[in-house]
Amino acid sequence: MRTPALDLPVRLLEVRVRTGAVAILDGITMMLEAGAPTVLVGPNGAGKTTLLRVAMGLIRPTSGLITWGGREICPPTRRAIMFQRPAMLRRSAAGNIRYALAAAGVPRAKRDARIAQLIADVGLKGLEHRPARRLSGGEQQRLALARALARDPDLLFLDEPTASLDPAATNAIEDIVRNVTARGVKVVMSTHDLGQANRLAGEIVLLHRGRLIESGPAAEFFASPRTEQTRKFIAGELLV
Repeated sequence: MRTPALDLPVRLLEVRVRTGAVAILDGITMMLEAGAPTVLVGPNGAGKTTLLRVAMGLIRPTSGLITWGGREICPPTRRAIMFQRPAMLRRSAAGNIRYALAAAGVPRAKRDARIAQLIADVGLKGLEHRPARRLSGGEQQRLALARALARDPDLLFLDEPTASLDPAATNAIEDIVRNVTARGVKVVMSTHDLGQANRLAGEIVLLHRGRLIESGPAAEFFASPRTEQTRKFIAGELLV
């Protein structure tokens, strides 16, 4: 059993992020709690990536309040994020993970065993010594996930983790998400794939132009959308 996640719940209250006169996030109020994944959906430019970065603690809101486990100041020692296009270090797959473990402060004597476990967890066994930049796109995404998991996070943010991947590679990433969720890790991810959102989400959050349009259990979101914007988005219509 994992110890209770000290960073949860994450609460955002009237959070705004502005760049000049442009509101990237505009008055977001929501809560991220332990349990099944929370999936962010919305058109390009909706604010999904910015919301992930704010919840991770990488961006300070222009205004509003964010707390982690009730604290306004909470170092991200048990939070991790995987960006949409993660850079691969000029090292082997194992070397990439070793670097992440060192950065996370894992004792040197424990790194080899942890590397072996992470390699197995993301399905890269046999590829430990292959240069990371020679892995396929799907394999690189799984390696990036292993690096994010190196710090044994309680809270894992994933920004479009399956963008541009083929169905087999997408299924592999989704299986990893299910496995880490089963171990008690809270996953918060963005996606443009509504099928994926339906498969993985416990809660869905729809963003548009920096505003939270609708949020709630995935089954209700798809079966009984509460807003016209949500109905249009599910139907594939353009939001204006």
